[in-house]
Formats: sequence, C-alpha cells, structure tokens
Amino acid sequence: MQGHDVIHLRGLEFYAYHGLLAEERALGQKFQVDLDIFLSLQTAGYSDKVEDTVNYAEVYSIIQKYMLGEPVNLLENLAEQIARRVLADFSCYAVRVEIHKPQAPVPGIFRDISVEIWRKNKDALSLREERNESLFKSGE
Repeated sequence: MQGHDVIHLRGLEFYAYHGLLAEERALGQKFQVDLDIFLSLQTAGYSDKVEDTVNYAEVYSIIQKYMLGEPVNLLENLAEQIARRVLADFSCYAVRVEIHKPQAPVPGIFRDISVEIWRKNKDALSLREERNESLFKSGE
C-alpha cells in the first residue's frame, strides 16, 4: 500500500536574480520555496537511520544551488529543474515544488504570486508496480 508519508521543507528564503525584466536581474528580490518529498518513511521510522530516508539537508543544498545559481526567466523553469534533480538524486516517488515571488513586478495589490508543480518519478512508480504485481501473483 502506498501511504501518505511526506517530508516538508517550508519557507526556504533566498535572495536571487530570476525574472524576465532587466530590473529583476539587476536588483534581485526575495523568493520562497516550499517542497514536499513523497516516499515511504516506514523503514526510517523503525531503524532511526538517516540512510533509510531522504536527508533534507542535502535536499536544501540542491534547492539553494538552483535558487542562487544561474538566473532564469520563469519560475516554472526553476521549479522544473529542482523537481528533476530531487527525483533523480533521492529515493522518492514524487515531489511538489512551489516557488513564491512576493515582490513580482505586477501592477496591483497582492500578497504573493507562486508557481506550483507536482512531478512523479516514473522509474520509482514502475518498480513499485512491478513489485506489487509479483507479490500479487505469488500470493504474498
């Protein structure tokens, strides 16, 4: 059974230079990132060993690398890069990445503008489905 286990990283703040406008690239602005990592935490819950889970300090380093790295035009691109890297580097079956741009250059009064993406690790899902199918066939 696939559970609802998740590791949340919330309110990660970075001062960076992403955006379409020259002013955004020159002056920079504050960004916030929320990330959810979906995986089974059962083994780590029993073992109490970090190697049986996702080390969120390592995930933070990945997010930091992209947020402080080469500027991009779109939050969508930034979120996609982060999601792909986390899925590639860690044993998880899905991630949710939300990037907030509180001072987006939009005329009007607003609290926040953000982009949110959900991505699945197709390889992890395929392996899990194969395992479940073989368990079902063997009667376990």
